[in-house]
Amino acid sequence: MPGSGIWRTKTVEQSILDTDEPDTRLRKNLGTWDLIVFGVSVVIGAGIFTLTAQVAGDTSGPAVSLAFVLAAIACALAALCYAEFASTVPVAGSAYTYSYATFGEFLAWIIGWDLILEFSIAASAVAKSWSSYLEQVASGLGLVVDTKLPLGPLQLDWGAMLLVAVLIAVLVTGTKLSARVSMVITSIKVAVVLFIILAGIAYIKPDNYTPFIPEGEPTSEGGPALHQSLLSLMLGGESSTFGVYGLLAGASIVFFAFIGFDVVATTAEETRDPQRNAPRGILGSVLITTVLYVGVSLVLTGMVNYTRLATGPDGQSATLATAFEVNGVDWAATLIAVGALIGLITVVMVLLLGQTRVLFAMARDGLLPRGLAKTDPNRGTPVRTTMLVGTAVFVASGFFSFSSLAEMVNIGTLFAFILVSVGVIVLRRKRPDLPRGFRAPMVPLVPVLAVLACLWLMINLTAFTWIRFLIWMVAGVVIYVLYSRTHSVLGQRERTGDLPD
Repeated sequence: MPGSGIWRTKTVEQSILDTDEPDTRLRKNLGTWDLIVFGVSVVIGAGIFTLTAQVAGDTSGPAVSLAFVLAAIACALAALCYAEFASTVPVAGSAYTYSYATFGEFLAWIIGWDLILEFSIAASAVAKSWSSYLEQVASGLGLVVDTKLPLGPLQLDWGAMLLVAVLIAVLVTGTKLSARVSMVITSIKVAVVLFIILAGIAYIKPDNYTPFIPEGEPTSEGGPALHQSLLSLMLGGESSTFGVYGLLAGASIVFFAFIGFDVVATTAEETRDPQRNAPRGILGSVLITTVLYVGVSLVLTGMVNYTRLATGPDGQSATLATAFEVNGVDWAATLIAVGALIGLITVVMVLLLGQTRVLFAMARDGLLPRGLAKTDPNRGTPVRTTMLVGTAVFVASGFFSFSSLAEMVNIGTLFAFILVSVGVIVLRRKRPDLPRGFRAPMVPLVPVLAVLACLWLMINLTAFTWIRFLIWMVAGVVIYVLYSRTHSVLGQRERTGDLPD
């Protein structure tokens, strides 16, 4: 039987049963290929087009390719755990739903609140990145387009807001249309990434790989105690710019480039045969993107010395196109900018999709207002939740900057990965009888390694990021105590005795 109070758990059977309620039912129309497209479309985005050059120039040097490998290992371990959960509990909500079945309602709320941070900030940040590429592409065509309008002390980014508005309209029409749009754009995006690798090989100069791990340098930003990694701070390091600390900090930053495969898990409820298709979608997207990322980072740092990729005094960061510009291949730089502009569209769309499904699951459980979980009878999509998420991201993308948001997204995602990994061990012991379409290998070793890898990446994020993350979590606890605890559907069933065996 479920526990009582904030530790009450929602059984897997009840979670699955709730998906059949007529007013909150999602339509099952996604297959394996749809899920892989979703995963690849969101993972290949701002991380590879923006962060690769930035981390190489400012943090890790040529060792950014090794940083991608370290981040990929953590993701692969967590992906195995996600795959098992998605095949066992094929319900919208991803880590939130899994935590509800293993750790109890309070931790489920915390992880749901954490996922809101991850998806909404990531969608806003990538929309900002898309707006910047819009200016760059327009400039390459000889046009002057300024997507930022001064609004008192703030700047209004109408480009980012326009993108969010259009994508929300697409999501409201249904996930199958979203998958078709993603497939077309993802094909273009992957083609551009392959072009970068194949065309860039001819311009590689082996000397650019030396030194592979540059010697550490003092932090140039103000307040080094807050801006260096937590690990460097704890061990008495002077900075996390280059050197070994820079390599580890770089892995924690480029982890942003892998964010998105967990979105596949949020769509398990809308998947045909989720026991088979969900694990394939999750693991397939991680494998494909890892190979592409390592290839791009090796070519990038081989084409140009990492010092040419450093952020300039004006705050302008290098991109993948910079390496081709330095080598005088301007037409290729323009092509890459166009590819990034097109490719970032699906990143924002799938992040919005993931956010709406998490919010939908929380509302269906009563931890947020139940009215948000109502689905459209014709489209089978949670229109109210989609509109709410769209409005929030619409506003955030218009006024907030990209610069420091990536680390906030990373710490939230890593925290979710840790709970999912531990949850696999807990559910194996609590419910060994459950049918599992996919079983993570070597349990508990793989989940434990996943937890350690994620913790390692977390402590290599800046101390300032940790402070902001803790403030967000405290706000979540307050909301749970004041609203969610008393409106929980599971709690109401406990009080009325209406609980299934």
